Amino acid sequence: MKFNQTLIEGRLVRRYKRFLADIRLNNGQMITAHCPNSGSMKTCDQPGWRVLLSDSRNPKRKLRYSWEMVHNERCWIGINTHLANKIVAEAISQNRIPELAGYSKVQSEVPYGKNSRIDLLLSKDHQQCYVEIKNVTLVEDDGFYKFPDAVTTRGLKHLNELLSMVRQNHRAVMFYLIQRSDGTLFKPAAHIDPEYAQMLGQAHERGVEILPYLARVTPQEITLSHRIDFSLE
Repeated sequence: MKFNQTLIEGRLVRRYKRFLADIRLNNGQMITAHCPNSGSMKTCDQPGWRVLLSDSRNPKRKLRYSWEMVHNERCWIGINTHLANKIVAEAISQNRIPELAGYSKVQSEVPYGKNSRIDLLLSKDHQQCYVEIKNVTLVEDDGFYKFPDAVTTRGLKHLNELLSMVRQNHRAVMFYLIQRSDGTLFKPAAHIDPEYAQMLGQAHERGVEILPYLARVTPQEITLSHRIDFSLE
């Protein structure tokens, strides 16, 4: 996924109220940007780190800029959770995810389960594959990529919905898009949300597939790179 503009660089001053970030642009201007990430952003919001912003160029928008990436002195980290579905869907259309290749139809935000919408529904003949996508930005001192970075009742609901699809003899996939490159393998963050970690293990035992993939994050584009190992222990 290429950005259709040159991103604007600055330094993070603070992130607050979940969706707001004060940023000093390289020209010295102080602005407040929209933060398109509702998680805790643990390990991603250190004051003074470099950030990249997109410009909506929309005079009617309350916050003109959106925070897209942060650099932690080791790598760029994609923090915009709204881009995850687009990145994965693009990779599927380009046949860059072998585990999800061969489907003739790809739909997004299709209603399913109990008042839910699946991120991507893949279809071929009479077979269906339900793909739920989560954006991963957390790496702690042990070097593991982890999800979630805050307690997620919504994520728990999605696991239960995927399990219900398995019971109906459909394929169900939990796809973790990791938008940074400074970790090793993927693990659920059991110390942050033990209920989610336990449920992920149970879902996997009962047939829900787990696909953690690294993304290559640069100021020009974010593209899917390769699958990595995971551990549920």
